[in-house]
Amino acid sequence: MLNENIATPALTPGSDFADASAYDFWDHIDFVIDEAGKRGLYMGLVPVWGSNVKGGAVKQAQAQQYAYFLANRYKSRSNIIWLNGGDIKGSDSMAIWNQIGTTIKQEDPHHLLTFHPRGRFTSSRWFHDRPWLDFNMFQSGHRTYAQDTSKGETHYGEDNWRYIKEDLSKKIIKPTLDGEPSYEGIPHGLHDTTLPYWNANDLRRYAYWSVFAGGAGFTYGHNAVMQFFQPGDKGSAYGAKKYWRQALNDTGALQMHHLRQLIESHTGADRREDETLVLNNGKRYDRLAVLRGDRYALIYTFMGRNILVRLGRLTGKKIAASWFDPRSGAYTDAGNFSNTGTRQFDPPGKPSPGNDWVLVLKSSDAVQ
Repeated sequence: MLNENIATPALTPGSDFADASAYDFWDHIDFVIDEAGKRGLYMGLVPVWGSNVKGGAVKQAQAQQYAYFLANRYKSRSNIIWLNGGDIKGSDSMAIWNQIGTTIKQEDPHHLLTFHPRGRFTSSRWFHDRPWLDFNMFQSGHRTYAQDTSKGETHYGEDNWRYIKEDLSKKIIKPTLDGEPSYEGIPHGLHDTTLPYWNANDLRRYAYWSVFAGGAGFTYGHNAVMQFFQPGDKGSAYGAKKYWRQALNDTGALQMHHLRQLIESHTGADRREDETLVLNNGKRYDRLAVLRGDRYALIYTFMGRNILVRLGRLTGKKIAASWFDPRSGAYTDAGNFSNTGTRQFDPPGKPSPGNDWVLVLKSSDAVQ
């Protein structure tokens, strides 16, 4: 930008990479977006980070001009999603966030637009009714139950599924998803590297809890990838222990597609969250997350604990049961039963954190 004014982006004639005088910052952003598109990737574009706005570096009139410039420069790209905000409460400089959102949506009505809140908040608390907000995003954050001690705010600890319930309880329904849960390979609470690190078990729990609650998706993150930590760097943020290219194949990253395959094989307009299907639900890690249709039910246990099911809620006279392994994506037959009464199902292995399973129940005439 010129003279530290966000409304005057620094632009040069031409876009020749070999000519430093012609290849500017915005040319490089164009290049990155286009290269991502060639690989089937979408880019989440954050116009300006929250701390810059909160610190007073952006005025409302400047925000309008800048948002106009951005929207018109990138509205022809097919692979972008706008993320207004930037790790901040919407109540901090709300007029500016509304100005950016309104301007982008006016100039670029065809791309999705949401708001990136700070940790343990959801965009719906400030902008749910705003016409520019297409879907809600929450940041469940990196703290444990014990670390989530903030006063005067509604926080849920590790229960990221509660944000889904909050957002979907609104009079106007908009999709919602966890845009920033705990990252794999990052310490509990972020800053103290002597504490345990979030691992693949935790990431699976966050993913299944949020999607089974009705989330429109899930955002996996890794500490090393987030900062592109690589050989030659002088230290890392938040104690990253791997380089980013190695972390691309970390355990949790490779397990995320199993959830997608499970969900895509159980589609339908009748799909909804329904915890009344189980009779022995628990709290925190003992919670049983239930997603069901009329002819099937998916019940997730993070601890690998017993599941007491109220049968007769699905259609059909018989039920075929199986266990789905979130670590491998494999199914194990669990028998066929009459669709009446109650039945207890005990997953493989002994109950422990990370011995997670999905109980899959299907009406007998729905089994492929």
